[in-house]
Parts: sequence; C-alpha cells; structure tokens
Amino acid sequence: MPEVLGVRALNRATLERQLLLRRSPLTALEAVRHLYGMQAQAPDPPYVGLWSRLAGFTHEELSDLLRERRVVRLALMRSTIHLVTAEDCLVLRPLLRPVLDRVLRGPVGRRLAGVDVEAAEAAGRALVEERPLTFAELGRLLEERWPEAAAADLVHLVRARVALVQVPPRGIWGVGGKPAHTSAEAWLGRPLDGRGGPAEMVRRYLAAYGPATVMDLQQWSGLTRLGEVVEGMGLRSFVTGDGARLVDLPEAPRPDPDVPAPVRYLAEFDNTLLSFAERTRVRMMADAYRGRVFTVNGIIRATVLVDGFVRGLWAVRSARGRAVLEVELFEPVAAAERAELEVEGMRMLDFVAPSAAVREVRLL
Repeated sequence: MPEVLGVRALNRATLERQLLLRRSPLTALEAVRHLYGMQAQAPDPPYVGLWSRLAGFTHEELSDLLRERRVVRLALMRSTIHLVTAEDCLVLRPLLRPVLDRVLRGPVGRRLAGVDVEAAEAAGRALVEERPLTFAELGRLLEERWPEAAAADLVHLVRARVALVQVPPRGIWGVGGKPAHTSAEAWLGRPLDGRGGPAEMVRRYLAAYGPATVMDLQQWSGLTRLGEVVEGMGLRSFVTGDGARLVDLPEAPRPDPDVPAPVRYLAEFDNTLLSFAERTRVRMMADAYRGRVFTVNGIIRATVLVDGFVRGLWAVRSARGRAVLEVELFEPVAAAERAELEVEGMRMLDFVAPSAAVREVRLL
C-alpha cells in the first residue's frame, strides 16, 4: 500500500524542491537549471524569484546571464514565456512543439487556411534572423507577403513553428521596452536538440516540483498522455489523503511535515503556484484564496508565504524617493510571523528599490 502524504508533507517537499525552505548557495545559473523553467511573462519576477531562493543573489548575476546568452526567455510550457538555460531551451522546445502547434489547430489555423504554413514559417525565421523584431514589426512584414491574412495570425504561426527568444535588453533589470525576437538557433549558435525525451523531462520536473500526479505533469508541460511515460520509469508511488496517486523520484528529499518554513515573498507568476493541476488544496494555498491570487485577466498576483502557505498578497508602491511594501494578509498571523514579515520585507525592499531614500513595510 503506497504511503499517504498529507498536505503539510506535500507542502514541505515542494518548498524543499523549490529552494524555499532555506536560501540556497547555488549560483543563478544552477538555480535556473534546477527550477526547470521560471515563469517570465513579465521581466522582473524572475529576479525576485531568485532573490527569494538564493543567498547573495544580485540583479547583475541574472542580467549578465541573459547578455551572455547562457539563459533565455521564450515560449515553452503551456505556450507561456519561461526563463531557462540555453541547453534546456534547445532540448525542451522540440519536445514541447505539440503544445505550441495547438494554436494552428484552432481558430487561428482556420483563418490561415489559404496560407502556405511552411513558406510563412521560413519567411518569419529569415526576418527575425536578419535582425530581432517585435511582433508588431514581424506582423507588418509578413502581411506584405500574405495580405489576405491578419498580421496577428501570421505572427502566431511563426511563434508556434519557430523557437523565438526575447533578446536583451528585454529581461534586463531596470530596462524597459517591447520584446524583440530572434530564433533560438541564431541567438545561441546551435541547432535545437531533438534527442530529449519525455522521461528525462519527467525526472527534471519531479526534481523541482515533486511529488506530483500525472495530471500535475500535464498541467505544467501542456503535453498529454504522460501516464504512459510515467509507468515505465520505476518511480516511487504515494497517495494523497483523498486517494490521488502521486509519483516521485525514489531518492528525492521529502522533509518532515513539521520542519519550520520561513516567511517568503513570491513574485507575480511564481512557478511554485503555477506548476500543478491541484494549484490550491493539495500543497500551497487554501481554496478560498484562489480568486484573490489568480485573477480573471490572467495575472497571478505576488504572494507571501507564512508557515509555507499563501497567507496574503504584496505590492511595492514607489513615489518621490519613497518605497512602501504593502502586505495584504488574508487572515491574522502570530506576532512572531508579523515580525518576520517585516524583517524579510525590508530585505526585499533593499533588493527591489535600492535607490529609495525611505523604505517602509505596511502590514494591512
């Protein structure tokens, strides 16, 4: 009979894998590789995500990795933008092509029925490899050749078929501007690596997010039929309190459910909250708070963890040299936890607003 893992056991295992039980001595590159895809729809959250996980992390450490082309930002899991190492980009992108291709089997594909897909793919690749382009620029150039199609649909086609990375200065801390894209192959100087298989992807996911169900794996990746892959891997089995089957790497750490968990500030879109089919009741957040964190317009708000679970939201308000961290708690916390929120909050303000002359933490 498989061992039962309760909510706290799953929570502590997830925190351990996500480097959130203690700050890790890993480098930023090592952490990005371990986390196997940091949500990066917006430029700044990966910086806060690494700061919350690593000892001594600085903005320049990640900015330099982007400039040096050792990490990249592109559409991968669930067709959303992720920050990954160059090596993982080259392996994951071919493996996840079915996820990206789905757009061409829906309304976009029907609207492009008269367009030669291979010709448009080749044209788009040539354009972005000539010079990095924003999607607006790419759409206008493609529309000149296919005036019967909408520019946005042509861009969707190229995005699905070509591994488009967002080039710096996009993703550099403190630098704005619209994302410009080129192909991963041109940016990294290497071809995509089609040798990667789903079993290795499952192992890497479990190392960063496990234990997990097959549905968790499929939610995270966007792929289907992973149960067939899991069955042949010799993984260890567990069950949740309500009978859901979990799998995990036999040697992976699973801390004691009562091990203390420090206060942590998670960035918007943090991958810890987005990488499971059971995003709430199983491991990180009470179901009652879901609607306050996962908004109707697709924004995943920045959250605070107290005792390992989501207990509120945070935002920094900056004006006239003053930075205020506002923490909206969902429920009362103990005095010691409030003090920890304030101390960790001041540290976070030092990181996100270093030039502010005045910094303040407000617990609402």
